[in-house]
Parts: sequence; C-alpha cells; structure tokens
Amino acid sequence: MKGGADPSCSGLQSRRYTAELESHWNHPVETATKVVIMIVVAIVIFNLGQALFFMMKGSGDSDRVVKALTRRIALSLLAIVLVIISIWAGWIHPHGVGG
Repeated sequence: MKGGADPSCSGLQSRRYTAELESHWNHPVETATKVVIMIVVAIVIFNLGQALFFMMKGSGDSDRVVKALTRRIALSLLAIVLVIISIWAGWIHPHGVGG
C-alpha cells in the first residue's frame, strides 16, 4: 500500500465511535438534559430581547431593564452549570468539531 496508513483502520475507528454515540442518542436522561438546556438558553435570549425592548422604549423605567439583564445573567450561569454537571455526570458527551 502506498502512502503509509491503512484507511480501513480509520474507518473502523469511525464506525466504532459512531456506534458508541448511537447507543447514547436514545438515552432519555441525555435527551431531557439537552431539552432543558435549550429551554434555558431560549429564556436567556428572550430576556435579552426584553431588556432591549425596555431600553428602546425609554419610558424612564430603567428598573425593568436591570431586572431583565439580571435574569439573563443568572440564567446564563445556570445554563453553564447545567452543561458542566451534565458532562461530569455523563448525561451529555462533548465532542470536537468534525471529529
């Protein structure tokens, strides 16, 4: 064989990795965890839009802007903690881009 490495080895590793991931795809805890994280991120985006709306409305009530941004920060921290705990507990499995 020319060029060094045997291409069948990388294909075998790829198939093994794919089979390992597919066994986790149907795990209900993993699915629920991903849904919860996505909901939290959606609420973060909603609060950011809400703060922008209150700021652009400019009725002089900056307390509503501050509360919306405070909720956004708290929920962002919650999302980060959920991701860290989920990875640590094995509920979700991080992977590199393209590999």
